[in-house]
This record gives sequence, C-alpha cells and structure tokens, in this order.
Amino acid sequence: MFRIRRRATTRLSAAVLVAGLSVGGALATAGVAAADGHNPAGGTLATLKSGLQDSGDASIDGKSVRAGLFTMDVAGGGTLQSYCIDAHTPTVSKAQYQEVSWAQSSLANNPDAGKIHWILKNSYPQVGDIAALAKAAQITGEFTKNDAAVGTQVAIWRFSDHVQAEAKDAEAEKLADYLEKAAQSVQEPGGSLSLSAPAVAGKAGEKIGPVTVATNAGTASVKVAGEGVKVVDASGNPVTGVSNGAELYVDVAEGTPAGAAEVTVEGSVELSVGRAFTGVGVKTQTQILAGSSQSKVASSFTATWSEKETTGAVLAAEAVNNCAKGGVDVKVTNSGDEAGEVTIGGEKHTVEAGKDVTVTVPVKEDAEYSIAVTGPNGLDQTFTGILDCQTASEGGSEAPQPSTAPSPAGDQGDQADDGTNLAETGSNSATPVIAGVAIALVVLGGVTMLVLRKRKTS
Repeated sequence: MFRIRRRATTRLSAAVLVAGLSVGGALATAGVAAADGHNPAGGTLATLKSGLQDSGDASIDGKSVRAGLFTMDVAGGGTLQSYCIDAHTPTVSKAQYQEVSWAQSSLANNPDAGKIHWILKNSYPQVGDIAALAKAAQITGEFTKNDAAVGTQVAIWRFSDHVQAEAKDAEAEKLADYLEKAAQSVQEPGGSLSLSAPAVAGKAGEKIGPVTVATNAGTASVKVAGEGVKVVDASGNPVTGVSNGAELYVDVAEGTPAGAAEVTVEGSVELSVGRAFTGVGVKTQTQILAGSSQSKVASSFTATWSEKETTGAVLAAEAVNNCAKGGVDVKVTNSGDEAGEVTIGGEKHTVEAGKDVTVTVPVKEDAEYSIAVTGPNGLDQTFTGILDCQTASEGGSEAPQPSTAPSPAGDQGDQADDGTNLAETGSNSATPVIAGVAIALVVLGGVTMLVLRKRKTS
C-alpha cells in the first residue's frame, strides 16, 4: 500500500556544550526576502515558532516521533498553522519560511499532492468541531484536539512521504485511516499575492512593464520608491491600489538619469489552505498550510531604466526553482531595440530585442546555489538559494532516520525530556559549524591545560 522511495544520507550529529560561545553564519537567501520582509516570489513570509500547538505520539517505519500542528508568525502580522510534508528532515529553530507553489516544493512530482489538500480541507483545524470529525470517522472513544492533529499529520505523511506512518493513540489512528481512505484529489490552491515578474526594464520617458498582480486579497496597496517615478495603469493613470488581474507599469519621467526603483504591493488576506512553505536560505522541514488568520502579504518588483538616448539591449533577469526539472529557471527579458548576449551560470545566450530567454540551470538537491547573470548595459545579478525539491526519503536505497519530533531543532522548552527532541537526534544547518568550533575549543583547552600544568611543575 505504501510506496517507499529512499535516499542514502549522511548526517553529522554532535552533542556539544559551549559556554559563552556565539556562532554566526551567512546563509544565501533567494532575492531579498529575508532582508526587507517581502517575498520576491510573491506571497507570505513567516517564522516557525518553537514547539507544537496540538501534538501526540506516532511512529514512522516503526520509529517513534511526535506529530501535530506547527504555528508560524507572519512578517508584518498574522499567524499560520501548518503540518509537515517532509517527515525525515528536522526543522531549524526560528527558520524563516516563504510561501511557494507546489512546483517549487517537494509536491512538484507527487501524484498524491491533491489528496493532501483534501485532507487539510476536511480535517482539523479546518473542521473545528471535534465531535463532528469523530462522527465522520466513526470514532466512539474519547477524542481530543491532540488526537485530531496527530491523526491528520499521520494521514498526510502517508501521501507526502509514502511511509508507514501510524498514530499511537487508537482514536488518532482511526482518524488517519479514515482520512487516507476518503481522500480525493483536489487541485492546487491559488497564492495569496504574486507578481508576474520580479524585474522589468525599459527607458526613461516610457512606461515600463507590465507586471500583472494575482491575489485573493480584495485590494492591495501599491508603493514606489524613487524620484520622478510613479506607478500607472495601461492608460497612464496613477495607481495606488489594485485588485486581482491588475496590470502595473512604471512611468519614469523623460530625462531621468539611468537608475532603478522598487515597487511594493501589500495586502491582507486569509491564506488558502494547502499552500506550501519552504525554508529561506536554509534546509528545513517543508510545511503545508492548514489554517490562517488575517495575515499580511507583500511582494515587490524592481524596474530598471536607461536614459532615453541609450540604444541596445535593456535586460532584466529573474529566477525561480523548477522542481520538476531539478534546477533553477533563469529568465532574461530584453525590452531594448537590439539583441543582447548574456551569460547565465557561465554559459552564453543571445536574447533578441523584445523577446526573453529561459534557461534551466541544473542544481543538486539540498545544495546551495549561486548563479551569476551578466550582460550589456549594467546587467549583473547573482541568484542564490537552496534547492529543496524532495522529501529526505526520496531517491535512494536507504532512508534516513525520521525526525523524532517535528519541532524546531535546538528548542527543548516545549518538549518533554524523553529522548525525542530534535536537538538531540536531528541536525540543522549550523551543526557542522558548531561541531567544528567545539572541536577546536576542546583542542585549545587541552593545550592550555598542559601549558598550565608544566608552569605549575616548574
């Protein structure tokens, strides 16, 4: 019944106690999401909170785990609830997450993604009436919110990771079985807010664009930063508020020196259940949305322009993960009057005037990437991030250990000391750095002790 695809992985685990040590590291992020609170890919940015909201015991392939609901705080205001869809990957404490499409997550090649969406829409917390949920699943024993969360998570794991997942509580297990059998394929939900392009280019004195807004928010505000620059519609009328389907242009006054401006679109909305969330600049457990309060959504694009007299290629570049192809799609658009030669990841390509070129740059799973894009008239961008397109159990001959508690690594305050905390058995992106620093400190301490002993003997 379960299709188990496994991948051999090696994890470095170390138990280190270092007093007074602060370790910092720079992790590559996609665009400027972490820096300014906006998600260039569109939609919501959120930070994973410590611990689980409603939880209980379960097992994956016979190994004990904790299962339940996560909560995330939205940048700018709002709260999200989510379940895990990558059971063998630990979460990273306080990791920042971005809303993405299924095509940009481990659901890209999963034929059961639609069934996960059905489970989310027909179980806890979307079905807040626990008694009604128990009746639907023909549960007669005592049934709690913890049982509902565990049963829902277990059912999701059976489709997201294709593992032998079971709930320890009889009522929770009965719910998981009911959800698995009843699940039907439901299409992917729409995003909260996205823009058709994160970058456009043109010439001063002309309208630059368009960029199309897609949102399920009623209205969203539009702001632009820059002198002699305004956002307008196709007729040239100034725009300060938009709704779904609106087209935006950047109007740059003639004679304005070459430059760039950022346009930000912001709104407030309840996000659609079933949206995927992946880590920003760090490998962490992929999440899927189970519930949302009214939350802030924001996205931005950059408009770049040359002076009116400039001739030649006028280029803009953008990048997005393509999980179906196992790489990163880099798109370069030429709004100039001549063809331009660009270099994408070390390879040269020609972009004709008024056309665009999309190149898929292969990237290894879980690998940090850095893709440089250069071209005429000042095009010089580097796209960085981590390709996270598979669950940790996909693609090999030996499965890694399941994360024994789907709670942020490093957080022990909300979990009982029962040996199931990720801080003890999992790993996060800082583990190798911390381990290396700890080893160096141990060696240094040993040398210091030897020197002191020799001085004392003398």
